[in-house]
Amino acid sequence: MKGRAVYIKTFGCQMNEHDSERILGILSSNGFTEVEEPKKADLIIFNTCAIREKAEHKFLSNLGRVKNLKKRKSNIKIVVAGCSAQLQGEKLLNKAPYIDYVLGPDNIHLIEKIVEQDLSNKIHIEENPLIAKIKFPILRKDPIKAWINIIYGCNNFCSYCVVPYTRGRERSRSSKDIIEEIKLLGENGYKEVTLLGQNVNSYKDDDIDFPRLLEAIDKINGIERIRFVTSHPKDLSINLIKAMRDCSKVCEHIHLPLQAGSNKILKLMNRKYSYEEYREKIELLREYIPKISITSDIIVGFPQETDEDFQKTMQALEEIQFDGIFAFKFSPRPLTAASRLSGTVSESVKSDRLSEVLRFQDSITESKNKKLEGQVEEVLVEEKDEEDFYIGRTRTNKIVKIKDRLNIGEIVKTQIIKGNRHTLEGKIFAS
Repeated sequence: MKGRAVYIKTFGCQMNEHDSERILGILSSNGFTEVEEPKKADLIIFNTCAIREKAEHKFLSNLGRVKNLKKRKSNIKIVVAGCSAQLQGEKLLNKAPYIDYVLGPDNIHLIEKIVEQDLSNKIHIEENPLIAKIKFPILRKDPIKAWINIIYGCNNFCSYCVVPYTRGRERSRSSKDIIEEIKLLGENGYKEVTLLGQNVNSYKDDDIDFPRLLEAIDKINGIERIRFVTSHPKDLSINLIKAMRDCSKVCEHIHLPLQAGSNKILKLMNRKYSYEEYREKIELLREYIPKISITSDIIVGFPQETDEDFQKTMQALEEIQFDGIFAFKFSPRPLTAASRLSGTVSESVKSDRLSEVLRFQDSITESKNKKLEGQVEEVLVEEKDEEDFYIGRTRTNKIVKIKDRLNIGEIVKTQIIKGNRHTLEGKIFAS
């Protein structure tokens, strides 16, 4: 299959996006080039997400569109990878027998065997305890920012979350391998790395925990910014907060999912912290890192969520004043404890609550952004849009549009001239 074309469609989180970079790295080493349309491909890959039902529906819709293509071009190979593949397994083949292979997240290295036509079974969803030790070739699409997996899987078993069933239990990568990978990125002109894990706070390699890993990466030449996602509030330690404060390259931003403001709902979610404990962590972060921006996740309509419980979430948004949130309606997922809970909330109530959350948070975000007007921020220039604006991000992860002529990859002092709801507008600061 040398010299052929691959189409890959990715759904879901940054970890899936990075998995796709690794799949493309393997395929590129085997003579494949990426194409933008399925009809031009010899190999079609759907890298799927199972976190919410909506993501699975999007994938199935895309899968259905290539059915006729397979009929017309019988030698085309269709591969379903990722979390939905892991979760559904043989059910996927029953729904769509034209699929050639189903690969779970721990089995993407088998793409090479598919290329070599050396894979007899169609389904490969075995948990691989050695996944953290595999060194993948990576075809990165961004020339200045890179994702780095540091830990695979999750041990938390939040009652709504399917990740422990799709990505397995926690396995940390070798700190030596991580540091070597980032050193090479620094030598090749990369400016920013984002460390990935379902819970980066749980990272552990012998005596190297997550704060110590940040300290080691902070010393690497060439890299200017360090980010990480995602952190579990119960594991956010004072040592990590101090490392964030003391490491000059670690950005002043953290994504810390709250999920709900009601202790009753947090307990049903198996989050292992109370709202009061979460608030204490927020206060510590702001005490040690005054300019920090904090973003979060919120789930509305969880089973047994009453109007009173929902109002506690609204009160939490008012009290904490997040810089931004991702908010979702509860979606029951197979195998999870929450899918078996009584007290289902109606779809109409979920929709109303989601709208209320988003409207309220939008007003908070816009107000916080307007307070930045006149301030000077460091912006890493990432791209140029169709209107000739240069787009970048502050260290606090705010998107900034700049009209001045700039170079992709440079870090510029930018004066904020306008704060909008979702973006900032700026100009080069003339000191």
